[in-house]
Amino acid sequence: MAEASRWHLGGTPKHKLRYREDVEIRTTLQELLLYSIFLINLCISGEERTNFKSIRSITDFWKFMEGPLLDGLYWDSWYNNENLYDLKKSSRIYYENILLGLPRVRQLKVRNGTCKVHAFFRSLMDECYDKYTSKNEDMADFGLKQHTEWKYSSPHTNSPWHWGFVGVYRDGGYIFTLSKSKSETLNKFINLRMNSWITRGTRVIFIDFSVYNANVNLFCIIRLVAEFPATGGILTSWQFYSVKLLRYVSFYDYFIASCEIIFCIFIIVFTIQEIKKLKEFKFAYFKSIWNWLELLLLVLCFLTVFFSLYSNMKIYRMLGQLLRNTEKYSDFYFLAYWHIYYNNIIAITIFFAWIKIFKFISFNKTMSQLSSTLSRCIKDIIGFAIMFFIIFFAYAQLGFLVFGSQVDDFSTFQNAIFTQFRIILGDFNFAGIQQANRILGPIYFITFIFFVFFVLLNMFLAIINDTYSEVKADYSIGRRPDFQLGKMIKKSYNNALEKLKLKKPGTDEDKERTENKDLAEKARREGFDEKEIQSAEQMKKWKERLEKKYYSTEIQDDYQTVTQQEFRDLFLYAVELEKELHYVSLKLNRVMRKVSALQY
Repeated sequence: MAEASRWHLGGTPKHKLRYREDVEIRTTLQELLLYSIFLINLCISGEERTNFKSIRSITDFWKFMEGPLLDGLYWDSWYNNENLYDLKKSSRIYYENILLGLPRVRQLKVRNGTCKVHAFFRSLMDECYDKYTSKNEDMADFGLKQHTEWKYSSPHTNSPWHWGFVGVYRDGGYIFTLSKSKSETLNKFINLRMNSWITRGTRVIFIDFSVYNANVNLFCIIRLVAEFPATGGILTSWQFYSVKLLRYVSFYDYFIASCEIIFCIFIIVFTIQEIKKLKEFKFAYFKSIWNWLELLLLVLCFLTVFFSLYSNMKIYRMLGQLLRNTEKYSDFYFLAYWHIYYNNIIAITIFFAWIKIFKFISFNKTMSQLSSTLSRCIKDIIGFAIMFFIIFFAYAQLGFLVFGSQVDDFSTFQNAIFTQFRIILGDFNFAGIQQANRILGPIYFITFIFFVFFVLLNMFLAIINDTYSEVKADYSIGRRPDFQLGKMIKKSYNNALEKLKLKKPGTDEDKERTENKDLAEKARREGFDEKEIQSAEQMKKWKERLEKKYYSTEIQDDYQTVTQQEFRDLFLYAVELEKELHYVSLKLNRVMRKVSALQY
């Protein structure tokens, strides 16, 4: 009865319910506190991991060298198996990548006293290191002066320079290669760090190595760059070149090789053709822009063949050296550098080869209109371009001087120029400009958009539109080139259809009658009355008859007799032309009067 009365009275007492709620709240708070400590510890542990991109100081650099770099280079598939250094036994390797040779670390320094200190501060400063140039480079031995990392190595004459963020660096410097053993390399890094291998004069450090993936037959040439600007800090960058240095392995590669042989045959044929044309036309040969394009294409093609032969010979020689000695650094960066230039030359060659198509499609009416428009307005465009770039460069200089110290897009004059081109295309950072200067920022942006975008660009479009209208008007009244090639293609097409019985054969008179009918229908749709259409058809007949009589290419005599009927036709033709001229003059006067009325 007691239990029943208790359930009847409402179940668990209220003080016990409050106790349970307090326990649950206290437990939740404890768990939240413990999880917060765990989360903070996890975030701090994650921040302690130094990667190459996060390097900002010399301490961070050595942490990366002794940590992630070693962990990335010295894993079982690269170093712990001695067979990996014998590429002749590569059939035993089941890993994805093979490290070619040993990685190399290289440093470039500048001498002390290469910059000038103001007289006020000379008593306070006895060291001054300028930015890197070949003249400021330090070539003296330093530190322990025992191994190659402490002694200067002269650069190779044919080695490419490296273009970094704050300088252009050449080959050579203070160099050492890593060891096969991870522990030996770690001790080397610790020794360099303890003996201050990186000094105030250090300006750049390169880490170079190469790998090969047999699955896709690609070499990956890797360069990690840490620049030490004169202002302090470290700027990191990297280059990954994935190139196919062994070009002929699969059946498709041999098909490409056959295409390359055909390409060389074409080069020889085109060269012979241009030599014959040059002998025939002599100095007149250079008056045509298409001939200059032909010469440019031939030069680019010969450069492509030269680069291909040179790179292949260099590759096989370097691979032979690597097979003989795997204890040295293999400079595949040199090959990757020239391979990039080789691809650039091929890209430019293909670009101009496509441009040459315009030479063969000039018979097309649309292409002829385009070329005529550009040739007519070139003088106006040049004059406009001078005015455009005066204003454009003025705004670029303004943006560089006002926002250069705070906005990265305007940090240099060149960056300011490219930023303004992006503004024209609609890609801009107005908030950054406004934050840099609250007054001049909006003024600069609004005036630039108004003068350059709304005024100058519309003037440029107006010049082209006006010239295109003139060219189109000239083509409409018959002042256009005779597209003989286009007519021949069209005629051949129609003849082929007639032979295949896909089209009924028609006489020239039927075709001409159809064309005249189409022109009359088009004139009616445009609002011309029947009298004007009949007059135009009569004038066209007179014109064709007179041209056939007096302007035929088959008649060579300058003097031809004129009959009475022909004289009458000429007279009527002249009268009709005079009527047309009077009609056009009246319409022009009417338009001018309307314009004058609008002005007043």
